[in-house]
Amino acid sequence: MTNKIKHLHILGICGTFMGGIAAIAKELGFKVSGSDANVYPPMSTQLEQLGIELMSGYQVDNFSDDIDLVIVGNAMSRGNAMVEYMLDRNIPYTSGPQWLLENVLKDRWVLAVSGTHGKTTTSSMLAWILEYAHLSPGFLIGGVPQNFVSSARLGDAPFFIIEADEYDSAFFDKRSKFVHYRPRTLVINNLEFDHADIFNDLSDIQKQFHHLIRMVPSNGLILSPANEVAITETLAMGCWTPTEFSNLALKENSHDESQVGIQARTQIDSTLDMGWQAIKLNAQGSEFIVNFNGKEQGTVKWGLIGDFNIDNGLMAIAAARHAGVPAHIAIEALAEFINTKRRFELRGIVNCISVYDDFAHHPTAIAKTLAGVRAKLSQQENELVQPGRILAVLEPRSNTMKSGVHKESLPQSLVDADKVFIYQGEQVKWSVSDLINQCKPPCQVEDNIDKLVEEIAQQAQAGDIIVVMSNGSFVGIHDKLLNRLTSISV
Repeated sequence: MTNKIKHLHILGICGTFMGGIAAIAKELGFKVSGSDANVYPPMSTQLEQLGIELMSGYQVDNFSDDIDLVIVGNAMSRGNAMVEYMLDRNIPYTSGPQWLLENVLKDRWVLAVSGTHGKTTTSSMLAWILEYAHLSPGFLIGGVPQNFVSSARLGDAPFFIIEADEYDSAFFDKRSKFVHYRPRTLVINNLEFDHADIFNDLSDIQKQFHHLIRMVPSNGLILSPANEVAITETLAMGCWTPTEFSNLALKENSHDESQVGIQARTQIDSTLDMGWQAIKLNAQGSEFIVNFNGKEQGTVKWGLIGDFNIDNGLMAIAAARHAGVPAHIAIEALAEFINTKRRFELRGIVNCISVYDDFAHHPTAIAKTLAGVRAKLSQQENELVQPGRILAVLEPRSNTMKSGVHKESLPQSLVDADKVFIYQGEQVKWSVSDLINQCKPPCQVEDNIDKLVEEIAQQAQAGDIIVVMSNGSFVGIHDKLLNRLTSISV
């Protein structure tokens, strides 16, 4: 260590970001302890295995006399007992993003992955590509990347991959986290209105993204999809860095996969020959050709589905190339990529009924997830296998969803489902039942989790895919549902 600080105490330590900070700080040689409202696995297990002392609750006696610095998570607010104690006694404090900049990122080649959707998945892909290329990157990812044993590590210089979140840094620093990261390689996956609890509209978010763009050096690179209006507008505010763009060619005019490939190769839009292009070879997106500046780089064949994952993979390949990894190596790596936990993760199969867990919690993400599942089922139909149905199970849990900001666009996001089940949680501030008449598929709303589980279990049939969507634990519905399906099938 280059400074005199030895003992760090982290408030909100069990969140994925702050838990990652704790793991990296421990790796750097700091003594680390932390407090959280709820100390629970898997993060608590991961941190305890590292020798980090965890304390449940925010009692002031969690502070020991030898603490040199408090790292304050953005879930903390004024009125919290430990926050008030820290301020009253002038204990040094900082935010997680600021600590990361000063202790790790300032000396690294930072590859930052930003955007409304796909940050965790794309960051995980990018980290795996660099690992596959023997570059041993550092990373901090807001999820559980299954190609690695943890969500964060220091790694070997120079490369560090970070999921670049636009949410605020701390109660005393309302700037977006990502303005602290100073990336040389910046991915902007997409840009929509979200986080209505801290942003008034899309323009507020665009301002924060432009603050980030201003920090990317002229020898860096900014990567984004072509023709994304919100991103184009943000770049037009001023950009001093080279840019590369990507697009996805949707060529699905034949059920014969090889014929689709032939058509795709011959129908590339000549206006988009420059930059990155993915050309789908089948409807579900499990195979696609990668082109760069009009030249074929190879074909990705993987276990993922959905156009959104193709977009994520293309961005990861492009970012890795900027770090020196040839596209064909990145394509090889993606063939061995295991998707991040809670990104269309299979939780179990009972009586030929599959239960998946997905992090989708914004109408766009919900729509993309269900569209990917629909394409998967359509392929089964093409193969003369009787496809099942899609049962979409949704918990409006994010602050934005609970406030009702997206309630008008939510019904349209569910059109690819055959049946919809929605949980009306206590903190949802609008009547979810209003969606019943607006939903194209049959829709049921329940405010009791056990009743919801029973309704789903009774209506599920062999061959169905149940997609549970929430950015939280959803009151443990996955295990409850699997257990109930098992008892029905016995």
